[in-house]
Amino acid sequence: MRRIRGLHGAWIALLAAAADRVSKAAVARLAHRGALIPGIINLRPVENRGAAFSMLWGQDVALILLTVALIAGLLAWLIARPEAPRGLRAGLWLIVGGGLGNLYDRLFFGGVADFIELAFVRFAVFNIADVCICAGAALAVVAMALDERKGKRAR
Repeated sequence: MRRIRGLHGAWIALLAAAADRVSKAAVARLAHRGALIPGIINLRPVENRGAAFSMLWGQDVALILLTVALIAGLLAWLIARPEAPRGLRAGLWLIVGGGLGNLYDRLFFGGVADFIELAFVRFAVFNIADVCICAGAALAVVAMALDERKGKRAR
């Protein structure tokens, strides 16, 4: 069987989605609520029926279609561009994994399970998939900036 070169790194997405799924299952079974790390992280399970910061609340079909389209677009790009910088590809794979984690929740539970609350700042409650998406976006931006800088130095 011929290996698709562009799928190199897919393990990052699988690991991210698995970590998200395992963390959500663990939190659902815990009786503990409140401070996980006092003053830093609280466990506060909530269901989010919207996107980031509860935007598009209750628009389930639209959110599912949007998520599928974004994941498909990223997968198509990753397959088509196996030569892209590693950091960029790793960041995009993290975004795919986070998207898959939240998509799973939407498809099977009707909403996304969020449970991480920062105790030291007023901020949205989030989950491991959200962390993967944000970290992946940051990694991709940094990788593109470094690649651009390297390209300018080579000229």
